[in-house]
Amino acid sequence: MRSALRTRGERGPLASFGLHAGLLAASLVALFPPLWLLVTSFKPKSESFSTALVKNFTVDNYEHVVADTYFLTWFGNSLLVVVGTTVVGVFIAATTGYAISRFRFPGMRPLMWVLLITQMFPMAVLIVPLYNTLARLGLLNQPVGLIITYLTVAVPFCAWMMKGFFDSIPVDIDESGRVDGLNPFGTFWRLVLPLARPGLAVTGFYTFVTAWAEVAYATAFMTGEENLTLAGGLQTFVNRYGADWGSMTAAAVIIAVPAAVVFGFAQRHLVAGLTAGATKS
Repeated sequence: MRSALRTRGERGPLASFGLHAGLLAASLVALFPPLWLLVTSFKPKSESFSTALVKNFTVDNYEHVVADTYFLTWFGNSLLVVVGTTVVGVFIAATTGYAISRFRFPGMRPLMWVLLITQMFPMAVLIVPLYNTLARLGLLNQPVGLIITYLTVAVPFCAWMMKGFFDSIPVDIDESGRVDGLNPFGTFWRLVLPLARPGLAVTGFYTFVTAWAEVAYATAFMTGEENLTLAGGLQTFVNRYGADWGSMTAAAVIIAVPAAVVFGFAQRHLVAGLTAGATKS
């Protein structure tokens, strides 16, 4: 009788238990790797593979990473590359998305297809042609060269995402700007862009993560420990003779902090930005 009276869509006790158990198991699986990194980073190197929690708490791994390696140099290199990639990438993606959303011009559809098709190639396939191109331009071991390669990854996807967001902003706002005497760029910069703040937050976060955590391009185009970024520098703790797990986990924890901070600032805009373009005004 109770099952017959149960409203449509209401879960039974068994289904509710299964759902919560699945969510709990998924949460544990997702949290285990970062927790293992954090715990291992405070263990002595002799206890790196111990399954027990920290018995002899130590910060020697962090002191070694900061004082005895090129970590601070890697951090500066990464910061330069990330800031350049994020600023330039967000600007190009926003202007490209706005142009595709608002204007009709010759070659617009091929441009949209090019932006889409570039996302279909694996990064590993592009390393050799990009390496040859950067070598001819003298941009190997240069932060500018790495910024350009990251822009080729981030801009196409972000431009499509920004187009979807601009599509959801009423065209009447653009018309009001033109009536007030603003040119197209002035309308974009002063009226439309402030309304696109959630989309800009997602674009900036995606671009940041692309440049901060990328390994393949960073190790292929940058050589010499003083030129590496953080992602490439982590690989110096591993060689064919062994791995310094204590130093690697300590460095990984430090690297994760800026990404967590950026995510904390951007999270309130992420849901609105990621769902932009799902409905049209």
